Amino acid sequence: MAVAHLINGDDRLDIAYLDENSEAGKTVLLVHGFASNRQINWVNTGWVKALKDAGYRVVAFDNRGHGESSKFHEISDYPLEKMAGDAIALLDYLGIERADVIGYSMGARIAATLAMHHGERFDKFVLSGNGWGMVEPTGNWDAVRDALLTSSPELITHPRGKAFRAFAERTKSDRVALAACVIGARQLFTVEDLQAIKNRVLVAVGTEDDVAGDGGKLAAALPNGEYLPIPGRDHMKAVGDRTHIRGVLDFLAGD
Repeated sequence: MAVAHLINGDDRLDIAYLDENSEAGKTVLLVHGFASNRQINWVNTGWVKALKDAGYRVVAFDNRGHGESSKFHEISDYPLEKMAGDAIALLDYLGIERADVIGYSMGARIAATLAMHHGERFDKFVLSGNGWGMVEPTGNWDAVRDALLTSSPELITHPRGKAFRAFAERTKSDRVALAACVIGARQLFTVEDLQAIKNRVLVAVGTEDDVAGDGGKLAAALPNGEYLPIPGRDHMKAVGDRTHIRGVLDFLAGD
């Protein structure tokens, strides 16, 4: 495991990461979703191999509060700007000046924040697993926080809360850190925020995804947005879908 000891504003933290095919000319930065990590989101689903085979340098990391990176327990530790700042600090640490970015779910929120505030540092962005839910809220995420914190998981009735609690248990995650993150990182964007993104952006969302919100509507609100529907896939199954990966590779390789 590679670990970067980073400084991001007032925070000193360790970020676990992988850096593969480092001799390649172009870098793709992968930003995973809530309660996941670099291995589950990107390695196990075939993304790292597909990008390496396509000739890219691939950097994937565990977001703060996740995987093998530093854990914080306050909501104030997880605004999107801080999480995006971790990504910038990691690229600086690795000496990478430019990259493309692929973010999934929460990772798409972080990627969008990078595009808004550091767009000149990047080329193309892929916002996967998140659509109009970045502008208008979808679902009850307070119930997910409560499910993560409860000492009586057998009493959880909220379907999304139950699913994320089970996922956190399987991955042996720090549930207190995740509970803080799920609230801290739920910031919403305005249409004006989206208009500030000048990079080319691909929005990819499963057609059965009830978490992300409308992907086509998000793409249409972006100055240079394109939409890739992932047929027949929900929020979880869309991640490693072959149509998803192939469509993203085509987008990155295009003019």
